[in-house]
This record gives sequence, structure tokens and C-alpha cells, in this order.
Amino acid sequence: MKLPALTIPWLPPEPGSKLDLYARLIRFEKPIGFYLLLWPTLWALAVAAEGAPDVWILCVFVFGAFLMRSAGCAINDYADRDIDLHVARTRERPLTSGEIDPREALAVFAVLAVIAFLLVLTLNRFTIQLSVVGILLAASYPYMKRFHYLPQVHLGAAFGWAIPMAFAALTETVPKQAWLLYVAALVWAVAYDTMYSMVDREDDVKLGVKSTAILFGDFDRGMIAIFQLLFLLALALIGIDLQFSAVYYLGLGVAALLLGYEQFLIADRVPAHCFAAFLHNHWVGAVVFGGIMGHYYSI
Repeated sequence: MKLPALTIPWLPPEPGSKLDLYARLIRFEKPIGFYLLLWPTLWALAVAAEGAPDVWILCVFVFGAFLMRSAGCAINDYADRDIDLHVARTRERPLTSGEIDPREALAVFAVLAVIAFLLVLTLNRFTIQLSVVGILLAASYPYMKRFHYLPQVHLGAAFGWAIPMAFAALTETVPKQAWLLYVAALVWAVAYDTMYSMVDREDDVKLGVKSTAILFGDFDRGMIAIFQLLFLLALALIGIDLQFSAVYYLGLGVAALLLGYEQFLIADRVPAHCFAAFLHNHWVGAVVFGGIMGHYYSI
């Protein structure tokens, strides 16, 4: 799931250059966060437009997902610059290691968020209004781990916010199906981000950082399973409400098998296996999208 190093002919591509450092800051070489933000966005665009969204709106949301995920990484590293120093997995990030200044990270966040907002300004007023909530969710998420044990819920709220925005952009309304899809994206994010937080649980406990992995303790796998089942239930209810064909439910069946495999991966709670399960959710999102598009193009 790694992209090749970012190289542009007229900019210095060598390691340690500003371009390289900023690319590392926004996790350009680790696109999993972009995928996990993109799939719910594509679900919503497909459902709202019955499989054929407007090309410009599709481009705005896809590029916007990349920009906002990148901006989220920058503000996350700014917020966690002192915490990341004490976590083996994160201490080499360019801000934590001192390779870039905190003000640079804030500037990167601001520039990316502004570009994303300028794209949204090409859409209708309702979508613009909803986008303000999305920016606030993205900017506030990194700080939640200091205040409560449910930052994964906040992440889910942020990652799923493109869903009501997509419906607003395409239909100028946010119907009940949109909110049900939003719930599906939220509980899915809680499940996969709990897997992610299991990776750093021991370090987080020492540092006093809060997460669902710490809150759930020995019940972590069971709670993840509950959120995965809620995810599938919400998607099934959407299918029933919209009278989706069997192709969609075939996709949900495959997604259920993939989620079951993730339970197998995290069974021993080995950090590397938990991280692999987290990464695996890219395929869950893709399969659900395939089921939605399969419904619209098989009827």
C-alpha cells in the first residue's frame, strides 16, 4: 500500500529536501488514511447519484479527500509532537524529529484546508455550510485523546462527514439514508481505529494518552466485533430501504468475510498483526463500493 517516493522534475527529490519532508508529514507514502476517507465518500456519491455522480463533484470530493487527509496528518503531528517523541513507531516523523518547524506543519495544514475549502466553494451553499463542520472535526480530532477515551468516535465522525456533504452536493438534501450511511462509516472507523490504537496501547498507557483500545481492555476484540456487526447492519438496512439487488448483498457478504479475517489477525493482539488488520480495511471499503456499483450497473 505504499506509493513511490514523491519526485517532481523541477523540485529536489533527494531525501531530506523540503519536498520530501512535507510529503512525509502528510504521509504521502502511506495512503491508507486516504483510502479509508475516500471509500465512504464514494459510497455516498454512488448512492446519492444512483451510480453516476456528476464528474466535477466527483473530482472535488476525491481531491478534497486527499487534501483533508493530508491536512489532518499535519495537524495531528503538530498536536502530538511531544507525545510522538516517546513512541517508537512515530518518533522519526519529520516534525517530532525536528526536521521541520511546528509553524511549518501549521502552515501546511492551513494551505491544504484552504485549497479544499476553495474547491467546496464551487458547490452549493448547503454543502459549503456542512464543510465548515468537517474542517472543525478534522482540526479538533488530534486533541481528543487528551480528554476522553473515545477519540476513535471523533475520528469516525470526521471521516464520515463527507457523506452528508456528498448528498448535499448532489441532491441539496441529506435524507435518512445518508445519515444511516454516516452511522455505518462512523462505527466502521471505531472498529478499525481501535485496531490501530491496539498497536500503541502500551506506550499510550505510559504517556496517559486515551483510546478505545485502553477503554475496552481485554474486551477489545469483542467490542470491535460489535462495531463491525453494527457496520454491516447499517449497510443492510440501507439496502433494504433502497431496495438494492442481490449484488449489493453479495458485496456485504464478502465484506463480512473480510471482517472475520481481521478478527483472526487481532486474535493474539500482536501489534504487527493489529496493524495489518487495520490496513486490511481498505479492502472492506472497496468491496462495499463494488457492491453498490454492482447494484446500479446490473439492473
